[in-house]
Amino acid sequence: MLERIRIVLIGTSHPGNIGATARAMHNMGLADLALVAPRCEVITADSVSRASGADALVHDARVVDSLEQAVTDCTLVVGASARSRTLPWPMITPRELGERLPAELATPEARIALVFGREDSGLSNAELQRCHAHVHIPTNPDFSSLNLAAAVQVLAYECRLAWLAQTQTQTQNKPGPAKDDEEEAQPLASHEELEHYFAHLERALITIGFHDPAKPRQLMARLRRVTLRSRPERMELNILRGILSATEKAAGGQALGARGSEPELQREHDTHPGQKPAQD
Repeated sequence: MLERIRIVLIGTSHPGNIGATARAMHNMGLADLALVAPRCEVITADSVSRASGADALVHDARVVDSLEQAVTDCTLVVGASARSRTLPWPMITPRELGERLPAELATPEARIALVFGREDSGLSNAELQRCHAHVHIPTNPDFSSLNLAAAVQVLAYECRLAWLAQTQTQTQNKPGPAKDDEEEAQPLASHEELEHYFAHLERALITIGFHDPAKPRQLMARLRRVTLRSRPERMELNILRGILSATEKAAGGQALGARGSEPELQREHDTHPGQKPAQD
């Protein structure tokens, strides 16, 4: 289970924090580290020193340009957030995260990414909107700032506790009868598949005149939230994309985005008659 959990650091500015993160991961049995657009050199005397023997993780860390590249194969993406947001997202504690891991990693294809932001500003709203859920460490409100590696240590510890509990349960329980094919767990949609779906959804909504990208009013953010909250399986996502394709065809096969200037696009689609537009 632990080998399918990835730690993702975005925009890290100090190599010592990369090394300390590697140490925290190795302490708890995690080994998959991805660095998104680091703002410092990755392999330095400071990062190796702070790794304290876990420098192999620093040398093996995958460096990519975007969050999408770091989590493209992941079926659950959880962003660490210390701030409240204008558009609320599913929020869990580190303990709740740990409790979810066995079920989330029940299939061999499943991968989990735990995403941490910049030391000075954390994760952006756009980055958090690409996460299925947010995790918040309940620190002392009078002194809530956590060092990056300390935050990684807390979540990695909860992951290890969940793994130890699962290992103990598997040792104590004998294997049960094989499940029927229809009871087999189905693979969840990956981050890459979800991003393709969201792009397809936005194109289809523009095509039928429901969405005006010039006046988005958080429509796509809200649709992201409800979709990510539902955790669709790959087959379910394929069905939804089939519906979108059929909708585009029924709309007359117009070029995607061609109706973006029509007058009906000016109405507010995310409000009901008599309801004031949302302010978030």
